[in-house]
Amino acid sequence: MKTRIDPSASRISGDLADPAEAATPAEPPARERRQRVQSAQTGMTVLKGLANLGGRASLTALAAHIGESPAKVHRYLASLIDEGLVAQASASQQYFLGVEAMLIGLAAMRQVDPIRIAEPSLVRLRESLDVTCFVAVMGNKGPTIVRFEEPGLPVTVNVRVGSVMPMLWSATGRALLGLLDEPRVRAMAEEELAAAPADLRAQLDRDDPIGVLRREVQAAGCAVVRDTNLKGISAVAAPLYDYTGRICAVLTALGATGGFDASMNGPIAVAVRHEAQVASGLLGYGAAPPGGGA
Repeated sequence: MKTRIDPSASRISGDLADPAEAATPAEPPARERRQRVQSAQTGMTVLKGLANLGGRASLTALAAHIGESPAKVHRYLASLIDEGLVAQASASQQYFLGVEAMLIGLAAMRQVDPIRIAEPSLVRLRESLDVTCFVAVMGNKGPTIVRFEEPGLPVTVNVRVGSVMPMLWSATGRALLGLLDEPRVRAMAEEELAAAPADLRAQLDRDDPIGVLRREVQAAGCAVVRDTNLKGISAVAAPLYDYTGRICAVLTALGATGGFDASMNGPIAVAVRHEAQVASGLLGYGAAPPGGGA
Protein backbone atom coordinates (compact mmCIF):
# COMPACT_ATOMS: atom_id res chain seq x y z
CA MET A 1 0.00 0.00 0.00
CA LYS A 2 1.30 3.46 -0.84
CA THR A 3 0.94 6.20 1.72
CA ARG A 4 -0.45 9.46 0.33
CA ILE A 5 0.96 12.57 1.92
CA ASP A 6 -1.19 15.67 2.11
CA PRO A 7 0.95 18.63 0.95
CA SER A 8 -0.86 20.93 3.35
CA ALA A 9 0.30 18.90 6.34
CA SER A 10 3.72 20.48 6.25
CA ARG A 11 2.12 23.90 6.75
CA ILE A 12 0.27 23.01 9.96
CA SER A 13 3.25 23.72 12.15
CA GLY A 14 5.08 27.04 11.99
CA ASP A 15 8.33 25.11 12.34
CA LEU A 16 7.67 23.29 9.05
CA ALA A 17 6.42 26.32 7.08
CA ASP A 18 8.16 27.50 3.94
CA PRO A 19 10.70 30.12 5.11
CA ALA A 20 10.05 32.26 2.02
CA GLU A 21 6.32 32.36 2.77
CA ALA A 22 6.69 32.81 6.52
CA ALA A 23 9.12 35.75 6.30
CA THR A 24 7.48 39.14 6.88
CA PRO A 25 9.23 42.49 7.00
CA ALA A 26 9.96 43.33 10.61
CA GLU A 27 9.39 46.81 11.95
CA PRO A 28 12.58 48.65 12.91
CA PRO A 29 13.37 48.43 16.59
CA ALA A 30 12.02 51.22 18.77
CA ARG A 31 15.53 52.54 19.34
CA GLU A 32 16.17 52.83 15.61
CA ARG A 33 12.86 54.67 15.11
CA ARG A 34 13.73 57.10 17.88
CA GLN A 35 17.11 57.76 16.32
CA ARG A 36 15.49 58.51 12.98
CA VAL A 37 13.04 60.92 14.58
CA GLN A 38 15.84 62.61 16.52
CA SER A 39 17.91 62.93 13.35
CA ALA A 40 14.99 64.53 11.53
CA GLN A 41 14.41 66.93 14.43
CA THR A 42 18.08 67.91 14.50
CA GLY A 43 18.05 68.48 10.75
CA MET A 44 15.04 70.77 11.07
CA THR A 45 16.71 72.58 13.97
CA VAL A 46 19.73 73.26 11.77
CA LEU A 47 17.53 74.48 8.92
CA LYS A 48 15.39 76.72 11.16
CA GLY A 49 18.52 78.03 12.87
CA LEU A 50 19.92 79.09 9.52
CA ALA A 51 16.64 80.81 8.69
CA ASN A 52 16.64 82.61 12.06
CA LEU A 53 20.10 83.97 11.31
CA GLY A 54 18.82 85.64 8.18
CA GLY A 55 19.25 82.66 5.87
CA ARG A 56 23.07 82.84 5.79
CA ALA A 57 25.68 82.05 8.45
CA SER A 58 29.07 80.51 9.09
CA LEU A 59 29.34 77.03 10.56
CA THR A 60 30.60 78.45 13.87
CA ALA A 61 27.79 80.99 14.17
CA LEU A 62 25.12 78.46 13.29
CA ALA A 63 26.44 75.87 15.73
CA ALA A 64 26.56 78.45 18.53
CA HIS A 65 23.03 79.64 17.69
CA ILE A 66 21.44 76.20 18.00
CA GLY A 67 23.71 74.95 20.79
CA GLU A 68 25.33 72.02 18.95
CA SER A 69 28.94 71.15 18.15
CA PRO A 70 30.30 72.39 14.80
CA ALA A 71 31.20 68.82 13.81
CA LYS A 72 27.64 67.62 14.34
CA VAL A 73 26.13 70.61 12.55
CA HIS A 74 28.53 70.08 9.64
CA ARG A 75 27.26 66.53 9.14
CA TYR A 76 23.67 67.68 8.98
CA LEU A 77 24.53 70.55 6.66
CA ALA A 78 26.12 68.07 4.28
CA SER A 79 22.86 66.11 4.13
CA LEU A 80 20.81 69.28 3.65
CA ILE A 81 23.12 70.32 0.81
CA ASP A 82 22.55 66.94 -0.86
CA GLU A 83 18.78 67.63 -0.76
CA GLY A 84 19.13 71.17 -2.12
CA LEU A 85 17.82 72.75 1.09
CA VAL A 86 21.16 74.41 1.88
CA ALA A 87 24.05 75.64 -0.27
CA GLN A 88 27.54 76.90 0.55
CA ALA A 89 29.28 79.98 -0.83
CA SER A 90 32.68 79.04 -2.20
CA ALA A 91 34.27 82.41 -1.40
CA SER A 92 33.12 82.93 2.20
CA GLN A 93 32.36 79.28 3.05
CA GLN A 94 29.13 80.49 4.63
CA TYR A 95 26.01 78.37 4.38
CA PHE A 96 22.75 79.76 3.01
CA LEU A 97 19.25 78.51 2.25
CA GLY A 98 19.11 76.61 -1.02
CA VAL A 99 16.69 76.53 -3.91
CA GLU A 100 14.53 73.76 -2.44
CA ALA A 101 14.10 75.75 0.79
CA MET A 102 12.99 78.77 -1.21
CA LEU A 103 10.48 76.70 -3.17
CA ILE A 104 9.03 75.38 0.08
CA GLY A 105 8.74 78.94 1.39
CA LEU A 106 7.06 80.17 -1.77
CA ALA A 107 4.56 77.32 -1.65
CA ALA A 108 3.72 78.20 1.96
CA MET A 109 3.36 81.91 1.18
CA ARG A 110 0.93 81.21 -1.67
CA GLN A 111 -1.40 79.58 0.85
CA VAL A 112 -1.35 82.52 3.25
CA ASP A 113 -4.74 84.19 3.65
CA PRO A 114 -4.94 86.95 6.30
CA ILE A 115 -8.71 86.53 6.65
CA ARG A 116 -8.45 82.80 7.35
CA ILE A 117 -5.40 83.27 9.58
CA ALA A 118 -7.17 85.92 11.68
CA GLU A 119 -10.36 83.94 12.28
CA PRO A 120 -9.09 82.15 15.44
CA SER A 121 -8.00 85.53 16.83
CA LEU A 122 -11.49 86.92 16.23
CA VAL A 123 -13.05 84.01 18.08
CA ARG A 124 -10.64 84.33 21.02
CA LEU A 125 -11.31 88.07 21.34
CA ARG A 126 -15.05 87.58 21.14
CA GLU A 127 -15.05 84.84 23.78
CA SER A 128 -12.48 86.32 26.18
CA LEU A 129 -13.63 89.95 26.07
CA ASP A 130 -17.28 89.50 25.02
CA VAL A 131 -16.89 92.17 22.34
CA THR A 132 -17.80 92.60 18.70
CA CYS A 133 -14.75 92.24 16.48
CA PHE A 134 -13.87 92.13 12.81
CA VAL A 135 -11.10 91.98 10.22
CA ALA A 136 -10.84 94.70 7.57
CA VAL A 137 -8.61 95.19 4.54
CA MET A 138 -7.79 98.27 2.50
CA GLY A 139 -10.19 98.33 -0.44
CA ASN A 140 -10.65 100.71 -3.34
CA LYS A 141 -13.07 102.87 -1.36
CA GLY A 142 -11.33 102.56 2.01
CA PRO A 143 -11.03 100.12 4.95
CA THR A 144 -13.55 97.35 4.20
CA ILE A 145 -14.86 94.76 6.69
CA VAL A 146 -14.37 91.20 5.41
CA ARG A 147 -15.01 89.08 8.53
CA PHE A 148 -17.31 89.87 11.46
CA GLU A 149 -17.88 88.20 14.85
CA GLU A 150 -20.47 89.14 17.48
CA PRO A 151 -20.78 88.09 21.15
CA GLY A 152 -23.87 86.51 22.68
CA LEU A 153 -25.32 89.94 23.45
CA PRO A 154 -24.15 91.98 20.46
CA VAL A 155 -23.80 95.74 20.43
CA THR A 156 -26.14 97.36 17.94
CA VAL A 157 -23.99 98.87 15.20
CA ASN A 158 -24.75 99.58 11.57
CA VAL A 159 -21.63 97.91 10.20
CA ARG A 160 -21.39 94.46 8.68
CA VAL A 161 -19.27 92.53 6.20
CA GLY A 162 -18.75 94.83 3.22
CA SER A 163 -19.07 98.05 5.23
CA VAL A 164 -16.45 100.70 4.42
CA MET A 165 -15.00 102.46 7.46
CA PRO A 166 -13.85 106.11 7.50
CA MET A 167 -10.12 106.73 7.51
CA LEU A 168 -10.02 109.41 10.23
CA TRP A 169 -12.94 108.60 12.52
CA SER A 170 -12.72 104.79 12.88
CA ALA A 171 -10.01 102.90 14.77
CA THR A 172 -9.63 100.65 11.72
CA GLY A 173 -8.99 103.59 9.42
CA ARG A 174 -6.59 105.23 11.86
CA ALA A 175 -4.54 102.05 12.12
CA LEU A 176 -4.14 102.03 8.34
CA LEU A 177 -3.50 105.76 8.19
CA GLY A 178 -0.79 105.58 10.81
CA LEU A 179 1.01 102.48 9.63
CA LEU A 180 0.30 102.08 5.90
CA ASP A 181 2.46 104.59 4.06
CA GLU A 182 0.51 105.07 0.83
CA PRO A 183 -0.45 108.35 -0.89
CA ARG A 184 -4.05 107.22 -1.48
CA VAL A 185 -4.52 106.57 2.25
CA ARG A 186 -3.31 110.06 3.10
CA ALA A 187 -5.48 111.54 0.35
CA MET A 188 -8.60 109.82 1.74
CA ALA A 189 -7.83 111.18 5.21
CA GLU A 190 -7.36 114.71 3.89
CA GLU A 191 -10.66 114.53 2.01
CA GLU A 192 -12.49 113.38 5.16
CA LEU A 193 -10.83 116.11 7.20
CA ALA A 194 -11.96 118.81 4.78
CA ALA A 195 -15.57 117.58 4.97
CA ALA A 196 -15.66 116.97 8.74
CA PRO A 197 -17.87 119.03 11.09
CA ALA A 198 -16.22 121.32 13.59
CA ASP A 199 -16.81 119.06 16.61
CA LEU A 200 -14.88 116.20 15.01
CA ARG A 201 -12.07 118.41 13.75
CA ALA A 202 -11.72 119.78 17.29
CA GLN A 203 -10.71 116.32 18.52
CA LEU A 204 -7.56 116.41 16.38
CA ASP A 205 -4.44 118.55 16.64
CA ARG A 206 -5.08 122.05 15.32
CA ASP A 207 -1.74 122.56 13.53
CA ASP A 208 -1.02 119.07 12.15
CA PRO A 209 -4.14 116.89 12.63
CA ILE A 210 -3.14 114.00 10.37
CA GLY A 211 0.58 114.05 11.19
CA VAL A 212 0.05 113.98 14.96
CA LEU A 213 -2.55 111.22 14.63
CA ARG A 214 -0.17 109.12 12.55
CA ARG A 215 2.64 109.51 15.07
CA GLU A 216 0.36 108.52 17.97
CA VAL A 217 -0.68 105.32 16.18
CA GLN A 218 2.92 104.50 15.26
CA ALA A 219 4.06 104.96 18.86
CA ALA A 220 1.32 102.75 20.30
CA GLY A 221 1.13 100.10 17.57
CA CYS A 222 -2.64 100.44 17.58
CA ALA A 223 -5.44 102.98 17.18
CA VAL A 224 -8.36 103.86 19.44
CA VAL A 225 -11.51 105.95 19.05
CA ARG A 226 -14.30 107.04 21.40
CA ASP A 227 -17.63 108.19 19.97
CA THR A 228 -16.11 109.49 16.72
CA ASN A 229 -17.39 107.13 14.04
CA LEU A 230 -20.54 105.97 15.89
CA LYS A 231 -21.99 107.77 18.89
CA GLY A 232 -21.78 105.60 22.01
CA ILE A 233 -19.28 103.20 20.43
CA SER A 234 -15.57 102.89 21.14
CA ALA A 235 -13.04 100.73 19.33
CA VAL A 236 -9.44 99.49 19.30
CA ALA A 237 -7.65 98.35 16.14
CA ALA A 238 -4.23 96.81 15.48
CA PRO A 239 -2.51 95.93 12.20
CA LEU A 240 -1.66 92.53 10.73
CA TYR A 241 1.69 92.37 8.91
CA ASP A 242 2.61 89.90 6.17
CA TYR A 243 6.00 88.26 5.53
CA THR A 244 7.26 91.40 3.74
CA GLY A 245 6.50 93.60 6.74
CA ARG A 246 3.60 95.32 5.01
CA ILE A 247 0.16 95.78 6.60
CA CYS A 248 -2.30 93.42 4.95
CA ALA A 249 -5.30 93.70 7.30
CA VAL A 250 -6.55 95.26 10.54
CA LEU A 251 -8.03 93.51 13.58
CA THR A 252 -10.65 95.60 15.40
CA ALA A 253 -12.68 95.20 18.61
CA LEU A 254 -15.56 97.51 19.50
CA GLY A 255 -18.18 97.94 22.19
CA ALA A 256 -20.47 100.37 23.99
CA THR A 257 -18.40 103.27 25.30
CA GLY A 258 -19.66 102.98 28.88
CA GLY A 259 -18.27 99.47 29.38
CA PHE A 260 -15.45 99.45 26.84
CA ASP A 261 -11.92 100.45 27.86
CA ALA A 262 -10.49 102.14 24.78
CA SER A 263 -7.23 103.29 26.39
CA MET A 264 -4.01 102.57 24.49
CA ASN A 265 -2.66 100.36 27.26
CA GLY A 266 -5.91 98.94 28.60
CA PRO A 267 -6.73 95.22 28.65
CA ILE A 268 -8.67 95.36 25.39
CA ALA A 269 -5.87 97.13 23.52
CA VAL A 270 -3.35 94.69 24.96
CA ALA A 271 -5.45 91.71 23.85
CA VAL A 272 -6.06 93.11 20.36
CA ARG A 273 -2.37 93.89 19.84
CA HIS A 274 -1.43 90.44 21.07
CA GLU A 275 -3.82 88.67 18.71
CA ALA A 276 -2.66 90.87 15.84
CA GLN A 277 0.92 89.85 16.57
CA VAL A 278 -0.05 86.17 16.72
CA ALA A 279 -1.78 86.41 13.34
CA SER A 280 1.15 88.37 11.89
CA GLY A 281 3.52 85.62 12.98
CA LEU A 282 1.37 83.05 11.19
CA LEU A 283 1.49 85.26 8.10
CA GLY A 284 5.28 85.05 8.14
CA TYR A 285 6.11 88.32 9.84
CA GLY A 286 9.20 87.77 11.95
CA ALA A 287 9.65 91.03 13.85
CA ALA A 288 7.63 92.87 16.47
CA PRO A 289 5.35 95.54 14.97
CA PRO A 290 6.09 99.20 15.76
CA GLY A 291 5.03 100.23 19.22
CA GLY A 292 5.75 96.88 20.85
CA GLY A 293 2.39 95.74 22.10
CA ALA A 294 1.63 92.88 24.47
